[in-house]
Amino acid sequence: MNLSSILTSLSLGASGHGEANLILPNLNGAERFLGMSGQTLLLAGIVVCVLGLAFGLVVAKQLKALPVHKSMREISELIYETAKTYLVTQGKFIAILWAFIAVIIIAYFGFLTTGPDGARGMGAARVALILVMSLIGILGSAGVAWFGIRVNTYANSRSAFAALGGKPFPTYAIPLKAGMSIGTMLISVELLIMLAILIFIPSDLAGPCFIGFAIGESLGASALRIAGGIFTKIADIGSDLMKIVFKIKEDDARNPGVIADCTGDNAGDSVGPSADGFETYGVTGVALITFILLAVTDPSHQVQLLIWIFAMRIMMIVASVVSYWINEAVAKAKYGDAAHMNFEAPLTSLVWLTSAVSVVATFVVSRLLIAELGDGTLWWKLSAIITCGTLAGAIIPEVIKVFTSTSSGHVREVVTASKEGGASLNVLSGLTAGNFSAFWMGLVIIALMGAGYYISTLGGLDVVNGGIMMAPAVFAFGLIAFGFLGMGPVTIAVDSYGPVTDNAQSVYELSLIENVPNVKAEVKKDFGFDLDFEKAKGYLEENDGAGNTFKATAKPVLIGTAVVGATTMIFSIIVVLTQGLKPELISKLSILNPLFLLGLIMGGAVIYWFSGASTQAVSTGAYRAVEFIKQNIRLEGVEKASVEDSKKVVEICTQYAQKGMFNIFLVVFFATLAFAFADEFFFIGYLVSIAIFGLFQAIFMANAGGAWDNAKKVVEVELKAKGTPLHDATVVGDTVGDPFKDTSSVAMNPIIKFTTLFGLLAVELAIQMETSARVGLAAVFLAVALVFVWRSFYRMRIETGVKSTETAGAASPAH
Repeated sequence: MNLSSILTSLSLGASGHGEANLILPNLNGAERFLGMSGQTLLLAGIVVCVLGLAFGLVVAKQLKALPVHKSMREISELIYETAKTYLVTQGKFIAILWAFIAVIIIAYFGFLTTGPDGARGMGAARVALILVMSLIGILGSAGVAWFGIRVNTYANSRSAFAALGGKPFPTYAIPLKAGMSIGTMLISVELLIMLAILIFIPSDLAGPCFIGFAIGESLGASALRIAGGIFTKIADIGSDLMKIVFKIKEDDARNPGVIADCTGDNAGDSVGPSADGFETYGVTGVALITFILLAVTDPSHQVQLLIWIFAMRIMMIVASVVSYWINEAVAKAKYGDAAHMNFEAPLTSLVWLTSAVSVVATFVVSRLLIAELGDGTLWWKLSAIITCGTLAGAIIPEVIKVFTSTSSGHVREVVTASKEGGASLNVLSGLTAGNFSAFWMGLVIIALMGAGYYISTLGGLDVVNGGIMMAPAVFAFGLIAFGFLGMGPVTIAVDSYGPVTDNAQSVYELSLIENVPNVKAEVKKDFGFDLDFEKAKGYLEENDGAGNTFKATAKPVLIGTAVVGATTMIFSIIVVLTQGLKPELISKLSILNPLFLLGLIMGGAVIYWFSGASTQAVSTGAYRAVEFIKQNIRLEGVEKASVEDSKKVVEICTQYAQKGMFNIFLVVFFATLAFAFADEFFFIGYLVSIAIFGLFQAIFMANAGGAWDNAKKVVEVELKAKGTPLHDATVVGDTVGDPFKDTSSVAMNPIIKFTTLFGLLAVELAIQMETSARVGLAAVFLAVALVFVWRSFYRMRIETGVKSTETAGAASPAH
């Protein structure tokens, strides 16, 4: 095979199906919704999004205006500056990765598709617009990530200072307020962009623009999630192990790893989830839009379903904000003057209240908008299917608490095992909790998806029986994923709660406020209250445990969305490959087809490689961080670590985060191309497999890590056993759990969605080529992927002596 044969095969006729040919129906036609056209209703939705943006910005301004001592503000601003520098560095790196995606977008839309005039390619101007939309997707992910670190670093110092007043309520209220600001801003920005595409982009170009936007935000989220997860856990492990080595306290200001750890809380636990959440909502929406345009043939039905989907999104923003206001009023009345409170209780009530409000609003809005869709019963059937997902947003956190809450039996088991069995039994108990959690979570997801499937069989949906679409069960699964996200701002808020509470505890220690001369008189004069150091430390540690729990509960919601939503996206590929679900081609999607079966096996292999590669990057980086800290930490004659040493640890974390991300992304990119080019039905098996293997691997790792994390918190807060062998054992377990819960598991969500979404283009590009050219390119792509698989371990190994010096000097990602 040579270049000319490849170019010849690329010039074969386009299929005329797929993403390039998706054409939106006329949203300004005869269909009426509340007496107005679909387009007018969506324009009203833009107003709601703008109000959501205003809410986020106003809350951010309110947080900035809250009282805070200068010693704490200085620390939070230092954390912000280092996190911002990290984000800018990652942005430049993502630009390099985008170049790989841009080549495929240009090749597919520019040369392999048929434009509206019937000519080859969509034209330079249209391809340029698709590329711009992919950049907007990246900028959206990065933009909400930046907003997240800014708001969280306002909140961490304000929350730490508020705890000094001797009341627990402000310690809870400030992190949640920050989370609602981020969540509302994130959902509003994402929905605003999608509405703009829907309303203002020509109907024959909107479909490709949605795909471009989704690929861009998926790329941004994948890179930020992976790199952020590696960064934060290198810093966390490097900082935590010093407690064992030097017997120093948590967040000791003399430890140069602590600032890096705080930066990592934002780089990994704030930047990552913000970008991930932004991408999750966008990709799930694009999956449903693609399904509607491919599986529903009547333009009138397409219009009604599209308007309904976006109306649900708009309604959910309103429902979340209203629920937050109600819940806060109740929480303040109950806990405002209390001396003690269960920090998890009002967070739990917020999740359930939002779920209930969203469910009621779903049925009401559906009845108003699509009462006459199909046979007249679809409004409540579709609402019931979404409700399965909305309830999942409340049920899944309750199940996760069984394995990760500080009060759960599994976490207590980890503590008990550690008392006599040390780190060994601590690790085994955590692994057990993770395995059990995967089983029960599997049952919950199956029950919810099964309920949605059952409702889809009740009539009115399946075109075979006179309904409006083909494969209604797939649409039901997509709606369940959509419902998972139904409490959007609240889901993001409780996830963002964790990094703020973690940072707040660190800011308290790093500020050395207890050592500030005349600080009690100063605070009394300037802020009007008496300081209570002991109560403040107790509140901050206890609230950190609540933050750990709710970080853990949010992860499976996003992971579940990736898997359930991927089902809808995979269906879009299947429709293209089977030329509209022709029975003779559908039969190839069976284990009787050896290539499909081999694809299933390959997907599992890739998930396990990814788990190892991401953990390896953390291990090697943490080794370097620990090595540096041990050589440079000064415990005598100083109060704080030097800024230069702290920046060096941040530099080490960034270096290995970029190396790890670069290797992982290029494996995912070239493996997707290789498997799509090898055989389309092999590729479908591969996509199904990474979704299923990824789901259970992610849940297992996330919840095992959550159990280890809060077992340590129980030892510190309840048993007050810091510095003991028991504490050392739980610290070891926590460091094992760090890459489990905050690196490997959470990054599977964007990896699954990026692979599936990018696979849409890759497989359609492949099927338009001659077999010889396809096989040759598949071999080349696989060879490149294997090179980076090799690099992900053999160029990331922990080395000592001369080799380690050489490796440290050649640590750039492109080396």
